[in-house]
Amino acid sequence: MPGLDLYSAPAIDLHQRACPRPAARLPYAGSPGMGRLSPARVEMHVLDNTQVERLEAEAVNSAKVRQPMYAARKKIFPKRATGSFRRFKWLVMAITLGIYYLTPWLRWDRGPFAPDQAVLLDLANRRFYFFFIEIWPQEFYYVAGLLIMAGVGLFLITSTIGRAWCGYTCPQTVWVDLFLVVERAIEGDRNARMKLDAGPWTARKLALRVSKHAIWLVIGAATGGAWIFYFADAPTLARELFTGTAAPVAYITVAVLTATTYTFGGLMREQVCTYMCPWPRIQAAMLDENSLTVTYNDWRGEPRSRHAKKVVAAGQSVGDCVDCNACVAVCPMGIDIRDGQQLECITCALCIDACDGVMDKLGREHGLISYATLSDYNANMMLATAGGSSSVNPSLVRTTDGPFSDKVAHFHIRKIFRPRTYVYMGMWSLIGLGLLYSLLTRDRLEVNVLHDRNPQFVTLSDGSIRNGYTVKLLNMIPEPRTIVVTMQGLQGGEMSVVGDDIKVGRSFAIPVEPDRLKMLKVFVRQPADQIQGTAQTFTFRVEDKASFESDEYTATFNAPETAR
Repeated sequence: MPGLDLYSAPAIDLHQRACPRPAARLPYAGSPGMGRLSPARVEMHVLDNTQVERLEAEAVNSAKVRQPMYAARKKIFPKRATGSFRRFKWLVMAITLGIYYLTPWLRWDRGPFAPDQAVLLDLANRRFYFFFIEIWPQEFYYVAGLLIMAGVGLFLITSTIGRAWCGYTCPQTVWVDLFLVVERAIEGDRNARMKLDAGPWTARKLALRVSKHAIWLVIGAATGGAWIFYFADAPTLARELFTGTAAPVAYITVAVLTATTYTFGGLMREQVCTYMCPWPRIQAAMLDENSLTVTYNDWRGEPRSRHAKKVVAAGQSVGDCVDCNACVAVCPMGIDIRDGQQLECITCALCIDACDGVMDKLGREHGLISYATLSDYNANMMLATAGGSSSVNPSLVRTTDGPFSDKVAHFHIRKIFRPRTYVYMGMWSLIGLGLLYSLLTRDRLEVNVLHDRNPQFVTLSDGSIRNGYTVKLLNMIPEPRTIVVTMQGLQGGEMSVVGDDIKVGRSFAIPVEPDRLKMLKVFVRQPADQIQGTAQTFTFRVEDKASFESDEYTATFNAPETAR
């Protein structure tokens, strides 16, 4: 099923493709021509005997008026949201930050010959340790496979539930959430922060700003510090770091990551997602009519009114949206979800929590803003507009008693299981199973042989021919081994090892240190009367008798034409 281009510029409301946008919101009853409020002010209106706060919140990143790419940043002061999605984001933030900061301190016993850090990128020895798994440089294809799995998994998640990665688990989102926690704790919620920002510089404002930025820098330093612990033994490096004896590259890395974390999470925030990240522009190809996205259901929300009973008494149709701007005030990206799908939306669903809270106060059903598919939205829009012949009439989607009609389409989990989902899931699973099989069946003993290039052979005094080889024995476990090297083939041939007191013959045993490469200089000699050509093949076979692991390498023995 082809993907829909949902985020083209200029931004177009996804749902306008199927149905026209309804008429503008209804005016206040008895309050025409109301002036614009100052940024920090709010209004309290009685909506059908229920007091609901109306926030003077304007979308910074508006779909109706696109900002120039190089315009100065307009600050966004998101209001704290409460609800199930906000609680889920707290949980995800706690888990992801916990994994990031605590993982380098986990221990894993690999014996006396290997580091005991559970996750370690040992660049000095070119090893990657992940609990019981050890990856060598020549096994980088495992890392490549994991990256491919991550990419396919991102496609799978996006095609089913939209930008869930961006809204919940992206490092930029997680750290911005953490920085906002600090900002709210020090400066207060939205109105207090706006008032502080607009006010003159005082001793209090200076103290609050210095405190906030100092904590942000500490978080940035902790972020950089945690990162370098993945590349060396964490307790040892921490001690060296605080005593000034760590390598210069450690301090440089911490400084760079502190600066980037502070800048991206504290100063740039939504600009990173909008201008620096390529994913908002790529994800459109991953979405289709059955992908879940955060949606303003204007088939039940329009026309908007802040005094529904008065409007109904006047004989006009009215929707559930009371134009309180709660969804705009909580958005960390500074958009109005009622404008439709936009490039800036990260589907964090905080607008859903805000809107559901207002609906609770008004005694109405949740879901005015919800996760919905385009197919369901289109079906409901056709119902609310009488097949597209009129503007939105919310009464068409409800029964005379008030509840929603049985004809209203609702999301069901079965809708996300479709051919595209199965293809992505199948690709992801096959790659994962292939990597797992390869990991479980891989050999931990390898041999590699290099033939001497100059000279390729030497004629000895008795007429026999000798070839030289560099034999590399790779012991890929953190335990010492005794490796038996045997020559197979090459009639009459014998081996000798340079620099070792090893008897000349067709086989010898040699110890190899744990997790090490053993290089041997081996001479292979063949009597002249046994030579059968200028190029003969034979096999170096290596074997560990204790573990029954073995490996082979087919080598070539060169001889002159006159030797036969």
